[in-house]
Amino acid sequence: MSDIFREVDEDIRQEKYRRLWDRFGPWVIGVAVLIVVGTGGYRGWLYWQETQAQSAGDKFFEAVRLSEAENYQEAAALYGELESALGGYPALAKLRKATDLANSGQAADALAQFDALSRDAGLTNALKDVAALRAGYLAVDSEDYTGVADRVERLTSDTGPFRAAARELLALSAWKSGEVETAQQWISALEDDPETPAEVSQRVSLLSDVIRASGGAVSPESEGTGQ
Repeated sequence: MSDIFREVDEDIRQEKYRRLWDRFGPWVIGVAVLIVVGTGGYRGWLYWQETQAQSAGDKFFEAVRLSEAENYQEAAALYGELESALGGYPALAKLRKATDLANSGQAADALAQFDALSRDAGLTNALKDVAALRAGYLAVDSEDYTGVADRVERLTSDTGPFRAAARELLALSAWKSGEVETAQQWISALEDDPETPAEVSQRVSLLSDVIRASGGAVSPESEGTGQ
């Protein structure tokens, strides 16, 4: 008798499972299909991104090679193709194009490009700072101290990663503009900073000697340094 009851119970359970499957089975299958399709699509998207990044990287380094060989027009064409690339390649390409303009003797155009990049909200702060510093190096040959300071003085804070280069540039620009005291102030700032690179210290030491030799007033800070 007990066997009959067990068979009845088993039939009842199977009937319940069949009804549950009839009711929810299509949903279970649909969810499973979505998971498979979604996973495949995500992996495909990752593969596409990786392929695009690799292609952009190859194109960028080929453009750099052309730049270094002074094939600036061909390089510019490749940099232009990177404007819609993934990652940081569009920004790097813009900086390289401006650099090529400077290297090819088009200083005014290069300066305008670097100035625009230093204000480009789409760039990281680090890249905008690089662009501002490059603009300053170009401006020192064509503009007065104020023009250079407008571009790079913001880079001279005590924690700025480009402070040594910016301070040296400002010292040189001030001296060229006849602002000897301002030049000495920037020289002192470099001498007082223990993290000033050795090569920068050597160059500003020479500039300080030139200022002395030309009869410029020597600040107490400069007198206290061993030149």
